[in-house]
Amino acid sequence: MKLGADNETLAENKVLILYLLSTMEKPINNDELYRIVLSIQDMNYFYFQQFLVDLESNKYIMSYKKENDIVYEITENGKNTLDLTLDMLPGIVKLKVDETVKGELREIRNESAIRAEFMPLSEKEFIVKCKVIENSVTIFEIQTFVASREQAIQIVQNWEENAAKIYPNVLQMLNENSSEKEEKNDYENNIDKKIGE
Repeated sequence: MKLGADNETLAENKVLILYLLSTMEKPINNDELYRIVLSIQDMNYFYFQQFLVDLESNKYIMSYKKENDIVYEITENGKNTLDLTLDMLPGIVKLKVDETVKGELREIRNESAIRAEFMPLSEKEFIVKCKVIENSVTIFEIQTFVASREQAIQIVQNWEENAAKIYPNVLQMLNENSSEKEEKNDYENNIDKKIGE
């Protein structure tokens, strides 16, 4: 979608989001919804976020926190509005939604328990989220701010390739108390001294 999109295109994209949410069996988080939208139609991330704000302020959708994630679902008012505006959505887009949503959603739900993603906050600021998920529940999540897209990509790739090493180490460091740490360091230092003698 171009930045200079006309009102009809903007309205069509809002109807697309409503239609997608109406086909979901369960609430869906922002990242999953945006990924599905992109698999159907090119949409600027910042426009997408604004559409969600507009739809929520008009009470067509609602959001709430579920397992450390903000999830979205369509409201009754949204369903009624969708009934009145569904004709704005071209038939080919509806068909693509119907074919794509089930497969894409299944793929999202069944993805590996290791997930990492980044989102732009501005041109020079990004937030990176790294997660471990078991049975659709986030059991570990860490996020950080970075100052470049390249750094965000590097962290995502590193997490996806090395989460099996990173996650247990972070947990171990978080679970260690300071006295155990000191004892471990003393023990390691004594061994190093004995080896050096």
